[in-house]
Amino acid sequence: MKIFALVLFILMYILMIAKSKYKPFYALGVALIYLVSGILPLDSLGAAINWNVIMMIAGTMIIVHFFIQSQMPNRLADMLLEKSKNVMWVTILMSLFSGLISAFIDNVATVLMVAPVGLAICKKLKINPVGMILSIAVSSNLQGAATLVGDTTSIMLGDFAGMNFMDFFWMRGRPGIFFAVELGALATVPVMMFLFRKDKEPVSSREKAAVTNYVPTVMLILMVLGLIVASFIPDTPEMINGFICCGLAVVTVIIDLLQHRKANDTAEAFKSLDFETLGLLMGLFIVIGGLTKVGIIDDFADLIVRLGDNNIFLLYTIVVWGSVLISAFVDNIPYVATMLPVLTAVTASLGIEPYLLYFGLLTGATLGGNITPIGASANITAVGMLKKEGYTVSFGDFMRIGIPYTFTAVLVGYVYLWIFWA
Repeated sequence: MKIFALVLFILMYILMIAKSKYKPFYALGVALIYLVSGILPLDSLGAAINWNVIMMIAGTMIIVHFFIQSQMPNRLADMLLEKSKNVMWVTILMSLFSGLISAFIDNVATVLMVAPVGLAICKKLKINPVGMILSIAVSSNLQGAATLVGDTTSIMLGDFAGMNFMDFFWMRGRPGIFFAVELGALATVPVMMFLFRKDKEPVSSREKAAVTNYVPTVMLILMVLGLIVASFIPDTPEMINGFICCGLAVVTVIIDLLQHRKANDTAEAFKSLDFETLGLLMGLFIVIGGLTKVGIIDDFADLIVRLGDNNIFLLYTIVVWGSVLISAFVDNIPYVATMLPVLTAVTASLGIEPYLLYFGLLTGATLGGNITPIGASANITAVGMLKKEGYTVSFGDFMRIGIPYTFTAVLVGYVYLWIFWA
C-alpha cells in the first residue's frame, strides 16, 4: 500500500508539472483513488482536510471581492507608486509590505489582501503581474515563521514547546527566530533587485482613485486584528481563524445588501470564490493525509534523523535543508507535526536543548514551500488569482523566483541560528 500511495503521489506531481492547467483535477483524482483504495480511510477524511484554511480562504475571498470593488486597492496602488522610482522598486516594496503583514496573520490571508493591490498597480502600468504577485506570495511565506501568530507551523511549535509570543523575539537570553527571518528577508532585497533588474520603467500615478466604500477595508482590518487577538486566547476552537474570516464575510455581505439592496452584488461576491484553488487544496490535503496515514511522512522523518547520527551539526544541517526539500512538495503542517516529537526524542537522547533543531525545522519547513507553486497554500492561492486574470504560471516560472528567494533566506537563517543557538 505504501508503494502504491507513493507512486500515485509522484505521478500526480509529474502531471502537475507537465500539464499545470489541470492541477485541481489531478489532485482531486488521486485523492479519490486514495479514498476508494483505503489508503486514507473514509472516517479520516474530515480530519485530513484543513477546514480552517479552506474556510479562511473562502471568507477572505468574499471580503476581498468587495475590497476590490471599493477601489481601495487602486488607492493604495497610487500611494505606493508615489514612493517608487520604477517598476522594480514597486515590486520590492509590495513584497516587503506583504512580508510585514504576514508576520502577524496567516500567509494565505496576506496574499488575498495584498495581491489585489499588486494587480491594480500592474493594470495601471500595463505590465505583466506574474513576477510581482509571485514575489508577494513568496515573501508572505518567508515571514510566516517570524512570530508566534504568523503561520500555522509557528503556532504548532509554540504550543508544543510552551513558547509565548515574546519567545520568538528573545528566549533564554538569546535572540529568537524572528531575527533569523528578518535578516533573511533583508537578504532577499538584492535578490529581487537582480531578478527584476530590467524593470526600470519609471512609474507615475496622475489620477487618484476615489474609494467608494470603506466597509470592506474596515472588515479586512477587523479580520487582521481578530486573527491576532485569537492567537493569544488559550483553548480556542481549531477552526477559529476560519470562523473569523467567514463570519466577517457574512457581515460584509449583509451590510452591502442593506446599503445597496442589490442581490446581484451578493451573487457576484460568491462567484468570485476561486473553486479551482479550493479544490486543489482539498485534494492535496487528502493526498498528504493518505501519505501520513500509511507512514510515508514518518519514513521521511526517520531517514533525516538516521542520516544525522550523533553529529549535532550534521543533524541540524539535514533537518534544515531536508525540510526545505520535503516542504517543496509536501504540506508543511503534517510534516512539522510529525517531526517535533521526533526531534524532541533525538535531542533528549543526545542530552542537549531541542531549540536549535526546532527553529531549524521551522525555518526549513516554512521557507521550503517557496520552491514550487504547490509547496504552500499561499502559492496555490497566488497562482489561482493570476489564472483568473488570464495568466498561466508554470513550475519553471515559479521556480525562477522561488528558488533564489528560498536559498538566500534559508542560508541566512541557517547560519544565524547556528551562531546563536548551537
